[in-house]
Amino acid sequence: MSLDFNSMSIHSDAESNEPLLGEIDKTSCSKELLLTVKTANHAKTRTITLLSPYPTALRTPRTPNTPFTELSTFPEQPSSSRTLNWGSAYILIISRVIGSGIFAIPGVIAQSAGSIGVSLLLWFVGAIVAACGLAVSLELGCMLPRSGGEKVYLEFIYDRPKFLASTIIAVQAALLGFTASNCIVFGKYMLHAFNIPVTDLSQRLCAAGLIVVVTFIHARFLRGGIIIQNALGWIKIVVVTFMVFAGISVVALKPAKVLQDMHHHKQPFSWDHIWLCSEWNFGTLATSFFKVSYAYSGYDNINNVLDEVKQPIRTLKTAAPAAMITIFFFYILLNITYFIVLPLDDIKSSGELIGALFFERVLGEVVGNRALPILIALSAAGNVMVTTFAQARINQEIARQGFFPFARLLSSSKPFNTPLGGLLVHLMPSLLVILLPPQGRAYSFVLEVKGYPAQLTAFAICAGLLWLRRRCPDIKRPFRAWTPAVYVPMTLSLALMLAPFFPPAAGKREFAFWYGTYAVVGIGTAVLAVLWWWVWIRVLPHYGGYHFEEESDELDDGTKVTRLVKVRNKTSEDSGRLLRCVVAAL
Repeated sequence: MSLDFNSMSIHSDAESNEPLLGEIDKTSCSKELLLTVKTANHAKTRTITLLSPYPTALRTPRTPNTPFTELSTFPEQPSSSRTLNWGSAYILIISRVIGSGIFAIPGVIAQSAGSIGVSLLLWFVGAIVAACGLAVSLELGCMLPRSGGEKVYLEFIYDRPKFLASTIIAVQAALLGFTASNCIVFGKYMLHAFNIPVTDLSQRLCAAGLIVVVTFIHARFLRGGIIIQNALGWIKIVVVTFMVFAGISVVALKPAKVLQDMHHHKQPFSWDHIWLCSEWNFGTLATSFFKVSYAYSGYDNINNVLDEVKQPIRTLKTAAPAAMITIFFFYILLNITYFIVLPLDDIKSSGELIGALFFERVLGEVVGNRALPILIALSAAGNVMVTTFAQARINQEIARQGFFPFARLLSSSKPFNTPLGGLLVHLMPSLLVILLPPQGRAYSFVLEVKGYPAQLTAFAICAGLLWLRRRCPDIKRPFRAWTPAVYVPMTLSLALMLAPFFPPAAGKREFAFWYGTYAVVGIGTAVLAVLWWWVWIRVLPHYGGYHFEEESDELDDGTKVTRLVKVRNKTSEDSGRLLRCVVAAL
């Protein structure tokens, strides 16, 4: 009797339109899968065990290649818990990517780059790198359609040493999983709109109030929060479209003489003039590109919440590229608009209020200083909402694996069917970053500190994807990234990891302290995570005579979680039994 592996199937009670998702039990957290094997005469059922360190039957690159390789898929959430359609997924990326960056960063970039040409070049290169990064996230997201994003990918690829990747991810989420920069921009623009003096205290209180309100909305009203962030996303699209058409109208309606007087040059947009005073220092460009990368970051936001997306693979493959194409055209056109409407010297001196300056020049002081800065503040608030929405679910996934203290409490979706624990884990560091650091250059420093570990993660994911293709070529991939597109973000991430240690050009230092401080702080978080793992997983168990194992559990609300339990080593049990016998004999 021979087995027909081609006709093998897995029993599943859940329905799915995705062929990849429909092959596995959607609710089981067991390592055992029930298979129906058809033979020449009849069919019989038997149970096999997938070799994986995870309780959710995740196969890893170290799993031996067998005829069951095609079964290397992941459990999905029940369809009843999927609340995000294509439009919500599209807005989820739009709102995440277009935040404070395009309204605050262009002035800082122009100051560092020195010229119009270099500034636009940085934004264009950033778009190419973002497109390549999106291709990588599409391949991994379609292959591993589960919430968690980078967390899931790193744990799947780097499953040895055991628990190291999970520990690093948990520490990074606790220390750097904050949302502060867009809260700060929200405070600045809102105070500016109502003509309230932008003091240190008022800005901090306004930013802190925003993150608290957003956390409350997402904690109490699941669908209400989605509706609000969708509405804010469309407001954002309207605001950016208005700004682009305002720039076009300036060129169309104002005579060339007016533009010449405005820019103090006869040919303000000639090829030679746009490259005048360009700054080509590697360290300076790298620092500026960190900010551009931040403005494009968030293209993988759908990957973080795939358990809540309807038809996740199909939606991911279409909504994410559509959103990023929209964002690319908005960013390039909006930067060109800034340079048309505002003189370069004014842009360089505008700091983080270039958006408000633009509206003031186009619509006058009354409207420019009141109504439209409010819309920009709402745009930043929309970014805070979608970032909080996604990060809370990443935190909840980490808690469900047992890598946060009070894991059972943080894993639960009670009482409102929302990730309340994940929201609180996100709220705490956000408030600390908003309230404690000194203002002024704090905004730029926060961006760079958070951006450096992101480059480490991007490099690890791209390198891991290339290794995964060699090690497990038979894993189903509904989308496959062009190989050079994988090398582009990996190479750039390596360059950006080295760039902070090159001194900037004379007079271009952004901070009073050492120029590489943010890189050291970023590396320090990763080193701290490795040290914590070494003490927690290796040193203490070695001297305590135990080791950690994962044990599946289920909460009162039906949530499946994993507990890390201490299991006594056999030699330790034998030694303890012998010691008890000796004591009893005496």
